[in-house]
Amino acid sequence: MQISAHGIALEVEDHGSPGGEPLVLIMGLGMQLVAWHPDFVASLVARGFRVIRFDNRDIGLSQGFDHLGVPSLAVDAFKYAFGMTVKAPYTVADMADDTCGLLDALGIRAAHICGASMGGMIAQQLAVRQPGRVKSLTLMMTSSGSRRLPGPTLKVRGAMISRPDDPTNVQSVIDHYVKLYRLIGSPGYPAPEADLRARLGLSVRRSYRPQGTARQMVAIAADGDRSRLLAQLRVPTQIIHGRDDPLIPVAAGHDLAARIAEAQIDVIAGMGHDLPTELWPRFVAGIAGAAGRA
Repeated sequence: MQISAHGIALEVEDHGSPGGEPLVLIMGLGMQLVAWHPDFVASLVARGFRVIRFDNRDIGLSQGFDHLGVPSLAVDAFKYAFGMTVKAPYTVADMADDTCGLLDALGIRAAHICGASMGGMIAQQLAVRQPGRVKSLTLMMTSSGSRRLPGPTLKVRGAMISRPDDPTNVQSVIDHYVKLYRLIGSPGYPAPEADLRARLGLSVRRSYRPQGTARQMVAIAADGDRSRLLAQLRVPTQIIHGRDDPLIPVAAGHDLAARIAEAQIDVIAGMGHDLPTELWPRFVAGIAGAAGRA
């Protein structure tokens, strides 16, 4: 269903009992709500949560921002690397406000928040900007944005800004994403080829909006370092990070744990920058644990 979140049209799915503990799942860069697998969502519902997943602005079936133009990733990457100001079409804080608007539209005063990758950055901004709306935080494979942290390898950086051989061909786009996920995914929990292609095919056929991904990427760069903001947080927080994450190295998870007063961290050997099926019970336990401390 589509809702208006403070004037921004967002595609939203609401799962479980309306009387369950509200849990909002925020996905990462360029990722749609379907990246939260239905079986994973069902396992959270079984734990008593009312699970809300949605497409961030500019992605999936939510409102697009093509009128703001397409940023030059090469130029903005240069600016970021040398500490220059990066101007974004919109900000991570704007996306946090979208999430707050989603809560308002659904009549939810406060919710448990789980964000993955860029979704974790949005969750951080939401918790800082609207602390009364956040019951607990789960931050998965994400970062404070500190420049002191190690970043991805050049190979991974290149893959993140690469494009399919033929962006107009669905199979070419799927092949492109398969290569990317093989690079950044979990070495200890490799996804079966058929399953990976099926999941990525579902996503690509539902929506393919690389310009939106580019704008989101610039929003991340422009958001900068949230380290000082995180010192304000007083909310039960679970940090989940892969020891073998090549996109956001595990040092970022330890950094978050050191900066957030009520944080606990679960570092998982063999996990990269994805959500392996084998680890879903561990993720659910972590989310429920943070909620239980609220």
